[in-house]
Amino acid sequence: MMEETKPANQQLILAIESSCDETAAAIIDQELNVLSSVVASQAEMHSIYGGVVPEIASRAHVQQIIPVIDQAIKQADKTLDDLSAIAVVTEPGLVGSLLVGLTAAKSLSLMLDIPLIAVNHIEAHLYACRMAAGRDIFPAIGLVVSGGHSNIYDCKSAVNYELIGSTIDDAAGEAFDKTAHVLNLPYPGGPSIQKAARDGNPKAFSFPRPMIHSPDLDFSFSGLKTAVLYEVKGKPGKNETPPELTDKRVADISASFQAAVTDLLVKKCQKALKQTGYTRLCIGGGVAANQSLRDRLKEICASLKIELFIAPMEYCTDNAAMAAIAWEHHANGQFAPLDIDVNPGLVRRRS
Repeated sequence: MMEETKPANQQLILAIESSCDETAAAIIDQELNVLSSVVASQAEMHSIYGGVVPEIASRAHVQQIIPVIDQAIKQADKTLDDLSAIAVVTEPGLVGSLLVGLTAAKSLSLMLDIPLIAVNHIEAHLYACRMAAGRDIFPAIGLVVSGGHSNIYDCKSAVNYELIGSTIDDAAGEAFDKTAHVLNLPYPGGPSIQKAARDGNPKAFSFPRPMIHSPDLDFSFSGLKTAVLYEVKGKPGKNETPPELTDKRVADISASFQAAVTDLLVKKCQKALKQTGYTRLCIGGGVAANQSLRDRLKEICASLKIELFIAPMEYCTDNAAMAAIAWEHHANGQFAPLDIDVNPGLVRRRS
């Protein structure tokens, strides 16, 4: 009963995303056309804390989920009866946030008697590259860099991803947020640091590039973040007064920090491409919106004759449109049972 679909001319999926602090919904047809995409941001309410507060995020999702879904359906000029399936992000993310989206999706699936499709948030970030390309881009190396993730994947196909590298401590986006906080820049840190860095010298400070020469594909950003903290606040146990945090100093630190993160990400991507022999690289996640990173990747990939696919700006930060990957699962008959649960943790690769 749950695997029956609408006629071919009515194939539409309602996708729901609530893995962190964005409540999002989108209507996507079988040709991957995004008929509507609505995102309710919580950035302002979390800004005073310098990061996402899980309890606040889940409560906001409860308030926003129904209006966001309703708006997405209206923007697409459709009704609930036009839907063929419900897609929802079930992993990874904040458990409370994920549960709000899943509960809404289960309710609609049961009420409308249409299939439920579970989507992996990380895989969806990479699938945004395939959506923008308008063609199959796999196999490829995939890099997802965001506030919660810094992972490298062997993307064997549109739905077959193997984790081959990840951060051992902070995610790149988290390092951006915490560095911005140290520099008294607004949250979220990525856009703030990028803006400040435009007037800075990326070679002004020799910040460390942790693990850049390690043979594996893992990242570490904690030491880099700490180096910035010491540069601004001074090293513990030393009675030294650090220089005043002028606009110029903030700009130089921002530019130097951004350069260090970019070096780390680009170097590991190069290693992954060499190890696998792939000639395609796809990048997704919030940090993929960083212009310095995008420019450097384009330069490197051009020199190495690597095809580069970067998610469009509107699909870098969390959204539901990238859950169009659900159509790949739909084509394979991969539907979720109504007793499916969320999986907040990222499953690590086998050692």
